[in-house]
Amino acid sequence: MNKTITTADARKNFAAIVNTVAYGKEPVVLTRRGQEIAALISIEELQLLQKIEDHIDIEAAKKALEAPGENISADAFWKKLGL
Repeated sequence: MNKTITTADARKNFAAIVNTVAYGKEPVVLTRRGQEIAALISIEELQLLQKIEDHIDIEAAKKALEAPGENISADAFWKKLGL
């Protein structure tokens, strides 16, 4: 279970919370008025999430390239959009 803390308490104990996340590898969920609004995670967890996202993007690109139809370059696509 994730540790949960209010944003007000997070402001008061910021250094300790950062240490919990960075060295204890324990995510901390921030709440405001009882609603979960953000999470603090270690850099290792962030890097893992980014790798997973990259893998998903690569798989989606492969499927798009295999789909029937005309493939155009990114430059041509941006030009078509007026960018």
